[in-house]
Amino acid sequence: MSRILGAALSGVDGIPIEVEVRISSQLPRIDIVGLPEAAVRESAARVRAAISAIGRTFPLRRVTVNLAPAGVRKSGAGLDLPIAIGILAASGALDGDRLAALGLVGELALDGRLRAVRGALARALCLAAAGAPRVIVPRENGPEAGLAPGIDVRIADDLGSVVESLGMGRELPRAPKAAAARSPDAATRVDLRDIRGQARAKRALEIMAAGGHGLLLLGPPGTGKTLLARSLPGLLPALAFKEALEVTRIHGATGRLDREAPLMSERPFRAPHHTASRAGLLGGGSPPRPGEVSLAHRGVLFLDELPEFERRSLESLRQVIEERRILIARAQGTSEFPAHFQLAAAANPCACGWRLSKLRDCRCDDAAVARYSARVSGPLRDRIDLHVSVPEVSWSELDGPGEGAESAWVRKRVEAARRRQARRLAEHGISTNAEIPVGALEAAVAATPEARALMGEAVDRLALSARAAHRVLRVARTVADLAAEQRVGPSAVAEAVGFREEGADANAYRIG
Repeated sequence: MSRILGAALSGVDGIPIEVEVRISSQLPRIDIVGLPEAAVRESAARVRAAISAIGRTFPLRRVTVNLAPAGVRKSGAGLDLPIAIGILAASGALDGDRLAALGLVGELALDGRLRAVRGALARALCLAAAGAPRVIVPRENGPEAGLAPGIDVRIADDLGSVVESLGMGRELPRAPKAAAARSPDAATRVDLRDIRGQARAKRALEIMAAGGHGLLLLGPPGTGKTLLARSLPGLLPALAFKEALEVTRIHGATGRLDREAPLMSERPFRAPHHTASRAGLLGGGSPPRPGEVSLAHRGVLFLDELPEFERRSLESLRQVIEERRILIARAQGTSEFPAHFQLAAAANPCACGWRLSKLRDCRCDDAAVARYSARVSGPLRDRIDLHVSVPEVSWSELDGPGEGAESAWVRKRVEAARRRQARRLAEHGISTNAEIPVGALEAAVAATPEARALMGEAVDRLALSARAAHRVLRVARTVADLAAEQRVGPSAVAEAVGFREEGADANAYRIG
């Protein structure tokens, strides 16, 4: 009998799996137990062929493979390598003492080659947490798995090299250092200075990036709403290493990483089409996989044409925005995916789009406007911190030179504001003003008496809900951080209220 440590993938998390192999004197066959799914059951044929391909003899007896814990469903082909090594160890071809606390991950080809698997980083992290000092992975997974701290990652090309290393004590090469992933939109990234006009919307983007807030852009077609939103990646600070590991783990579990440069150092920007299914947006499937809200973790989720999204999907976002995670419940169990993102949304004021336009007349009557606006609920809008009208830009502005600061300069101000927030909020375990819990809001905001009086007047005049009032205070704290002010004064509150009031007074877009 032998015991080998492997790892399976559940959602975006790795699960340590103890592979137990027992060979008994019965008729030849191989049984794999422990809730294996189809790909795991089929590993019997791959393992048998791979062992024969490297010149070893597959045991002509009863082989029983147990995948513990037996109550956890296992999927994928990442357990091929530990099953093969476990069979060779149980048959006496390998010394079991060399396998103690060693982690093995990899899919086997019929000729013994090792193929890459999804979620190499997640598997390496769970093996390190389980106490394994070393893990062997396919060469293609080396850069990704090598990002896991606290574990020695070795790479191999085939089953034969792993057997030779374990049998003769030869060291396999270490995983190469991972390079930072190249941003897919770096070449086409929009600079703020290239956007003509829209000074107020640009200011809202700076506040959003600095404090981790949400943003709604409202205006007629062609005014630059999408262009403004796509400038956000150039404003957001780079990911800290811990955050980069979280994002890389999620994208690695979906097989979206560059094998040579897997480390995601820039914040993701996800812009799903409004026809995306509920499962595509929130996650799902069998086994469950992360959706766009999780792929946008630590970055931005941009929903263009917000009212065109399925209403059930939008309503589901309410809980995700508050909890910053999503639970996918299925008959086989519940999967939890992280979903800590900034929501950016753009919408037309009505079905024809020209309700707020000064250039064209709107063809929608009041009932049509009400039906269109009712596609987005008030509670969802209440959870978006900044509401900005994006009007048309005159030709004189479009034809003129760029104005305002470049994205690189705005990004420096954003980074400085985030450093101030991180120092102030470190004791709460958070890093941005948008995350400030209600219990810590008064101390963190530190509003002056004049600012508090102005805030009370705004709450009464605009009939703001308690949630909306708290969000206004968080935005005001960000405005003060951008100005390097220790306390929140009346000017910061006035600007924060202005962004909330602008959306509340937009009569052409009443939310049902």
